[in-house]
Amino acid sequence: MLFYPVTPPDVTLSRSEGAALGLLGQAGMVAVRVADLAWPAGPGQGKDGRSALVAPAAGKIRSGDAVVFLKPVAVAPAVVRRDGRVQAGGHPADHARLGVAEERLDALAGRADVIGHIAAGATLGGKVKGAARRAMTPALAIRLTVLMTLMPDADYAEVLAAMLGDLALVPWQRPYAQPTATVFCIWRAALGAGPLERLRDLMLAGVDAEHREQDYRAVTVGDLDGCSIDGSLTRVPDTAANREAFGSAGTADDSSPYPQQRDLWLSHASTRATLAVTSGPSGASAGGGRDKGEAEQALLDKVLKDHRQVFTPHRLWIMDRNFPGVPRIARLLATGTHVLIRVRDGITLERTGDFLPDGSYLAKICGGGVTLTVRVIEYTVSVAGRDAPELFCLITDLDDHDVYPAQALAAAYHWRWIGSETALKEAKSAISGAGPSTGAMLRSQSPALVAQEHAAWVIAVELARATARAAAAIAVPAGKGKRAGQPVHPRHISFTAARRAIITTTRAGAATASLPAPAATASRARVLAALARRRVDVDRHRHRDRRTKARPGFPAGGPRIPARTAIAQISICQPIAA
Repeated sequence: MLFYPVTPPDVTLSRSEGAALGLLGQAGMVAVRVADLAWPAGPGQGKDGRSALVAPAAGKIRSGDAVVFLKPVAVAPAVVRRDGRVQAGGHPADHARLGVAEERLDALAGRADVIGHIAAGATLGGKVKGAARRAMTPALAIRLTVLMTLMPDADYAEVLAAMLGDLALVPWQRPYAQPTATVFCIWRAALGAGPLERLRDLMLAGVDAEHREQDYRAVTVGDLDGCSIDGSLTRVPDTAANREAFGSAGTADDSSPYPQQRDLWLSHASTRATLAVTSGPSGASAGGGRDKGEAEQALLDKVLKDHRQVFTPHRLWIMDRNFPGVPRIARLLATGTHVLIRVRDGITLERTGDFLPDGSYLAKICGGGVTLTVRVIEYTVSVAGRDAPELFCLITDLDDHDVYPAQALAAAYHWRWIGSETALKEAKSAISGAGPSTGAMLRSQSPALVAQEHAAWVIAVELARATARAAAAIAVPAGKGKRAGQPVHPRHISFTAARRAIITTTRAGAATASLPAPAATASRARVLAALARRRVDVDRHRHRDRRTKARPGFPAGGPRIPARTAIAQISICQPIAA
């Protein structure tokens, strides 16, 4: 049984009432003549004003009549007081939803009202005791924490207003006042990180399953699905507890301005969706490792232990130079998956045979008492405007040069940047302070709440991406331009537009939570159709002389960082004929 029910109480509907709810989902507005509105209480009664107006004898609307157009807020059983006042049964938290994202969350988790089921098992601590009906519920606290990470510039009061909105204005059977920021803080502490982490794990398992079933590939590497692994740092508020738990990277004494949590993201390169994520401290004193490479290698070992299910035979994991370590590569390959790794300078590769027709060759790589035979692809990348090409050296376990030619693997490595760097930059646009040393990104003051907020952030980002995938599925191909007639891929849908669609529908979509399925689906379909038209250009081939980790601020009339548009030229290194 749920700790708090997160769906309105069952109401037996007549056939006409069910049909009316269906119409409500299609239209989204209710029109009532002003002359038909009446105060239901008797004269001098209901002085507290806690009642809804009624239309006891609604007449036919004719042209020229004064009509009030009403936005539905909630569908709830009526409670009629002795004095005639009409109020709503239930609790506002029963109706609060995450807008268009709630449907995607339930679909990914494989069950209806997954947040309610997670909330049912939550054990509250701290200052929240007992099971009394309060302004907050565990399910509402979970939803608020997720929504908080989608609204980086909003304080707690604004997040509460966005979630509850007009629900707080409904004349409920029991008087209701919107919770304060202090109440939200108390409930966050009482809820802890566990419920959000369980919800995150359920959702990521659903994302993984969805990408196994659907072919979202925008890059072709034979029959393999290109995926990417990369690390990232997320700044947290500078409190004594956070600094002790996380430390900071780049300094031996953890003296950086902000403590940092180190994350390792496993992403689908084509859709930028997160398949798994693991976290740890960044500072050496907190156990995060002496340098970036060592710390990220430790997190990769943790991923191999905790998320082994994502390393499947049909995936190719693309990694940068921080990860190679022969025993670690051997453990990766032991799962049955495949790798494409850039090798840093100083790594010895002992060639074991002649060059293959595509210019690649087989070689032995040794380390940690382990020897592996790998295929090596060496190539250069030239970009117009640069003085000299850049040399790349990749190793892979894919030894069939006919099925996986060197040119295809070299082109696939480019997607590491798209699947990791671009995906991380996109995700960090949803939290505050994203940018080089501009401030703390997360807002939680303790390690336990950082873990809770981090899990909510992962959920929120992936719900935005799942919403974009749903919009892409119904999108109509462009009628003109360079993508005319081509199917719309999820990466073409604006992440920012998807994030804003969730916020907008959260503010205005509480009533759809209790509509019949066809009506609710029609309502959400309108939102997805609008989102499907919000597309971005992903094929601009832009290059800068330096890397940027955050969106640069361009003041009006100020200088811009020069960017060139040029297609990179890949040249496979070929042996020189004798």
